[in-house]
Amino acid sequence: MKSKLMLSSSHTRKKINEYLSATQAKNTQLAYQYDIAHFLKSGGKIPATPRCIASYLAVHANTLSLATLNRRVVAINHAHKDKGLKSPTRSALVTDTLRGIRRINGSKQRQVMPLLKSDLMKITKRLTGLIGIRDKALLLIGFAGAFRRSELVALQVEDVRFVMEGVLIQVRRSKTDQNGVGRKVAIPFIKGHHCPGRALKMWLEKSGVKTGALFRRMNRFDQVTDYGICAASVALIVKQRVRDAGLNPEQYSGHSLRAGLVTSAAQAGVSSWKIRQQTAHKSDLMLQRYIRDSQLFVNNAVSQIW
Repeated sequence: MKSKLMLSSSHTRKKINEYLSATQAKNTQLAYQYDIAHFLKSGGKIPATPRCIASYLAVHANTLSLATLNRRVVAINHAHKDKGLKSPTRSALVTDTLRGIRRINGSKQRQVMPLLKSDLMKITKRLTGLIGIRDKALLLIGFAGAFRRSELVALQVEDVRFVMEGVLIQVRRSKTDQNGVGRKVAIPFIKGHHCPGRALKMWLEKSGVKTGALFRRMNRFDQVTDYGICAASVALIVKQRVRDAGLNPEQYSGHSLRAGLVTSAAQAGVSSWKIRQQTAHKSDLMLQRYIRDSQLFVNNAVSQIW
């Protein structure tokens, strides 16, 4: 007699596929799908040969960043594994081609400008109307929490708790926390008109949002919808608001908020471990590029001898 706990084979397969899908973040899955689509559109196929992949890399070496090319190779590897095929991505031809591209083109990633506290104050001072209230809260919370775009758009009203000292925000999952352990981010109340916590409270009061997505899309009548904004919207909002303030939008993106907190804190002399407490960076290594750039003129050798 079969146990009542036994699952049907079809149900078991469905659950297995569900758990396998959960091993990767949704954004990662979408990125891989786009990567494979581009590979196939460029003449590639699955299964692929090492020469086919190497040719693809060579053709796009001058138009795609090294990080993107590396991700394309990872996506091709996953596409083979998903079909139970031997992956050609670890062949010497593919790895040597990538190594050569790195040596010739370099591996420097595009770095956006950090949105510094001083510029953020100017930007948020200009915002009006309900959409301005939303954007002010979004920008200030994104900056103060050093949130990634994906973290910002995933926030729910239920993740926010106002306390005497400020606001506590629960981040359920992030780029470096795919298992959903979660973490709390504390944003203290500050004096003045640019307090992130009070800006968020104002948005909740004026929008009437009580549950669900914290930051919502607005329709063309400036009415709050039931739908949360997407990660791309964060970048567009940042670009629009810096443009309105007279800055070059091409130099900024959604990541400028997170980079801005790190850079501004480093300029203010905040210790790296306190910055990491806010950003959840695992080590100082990832912070160094922000801190290094922010301190290029501090005790500069030229200024010491001139």
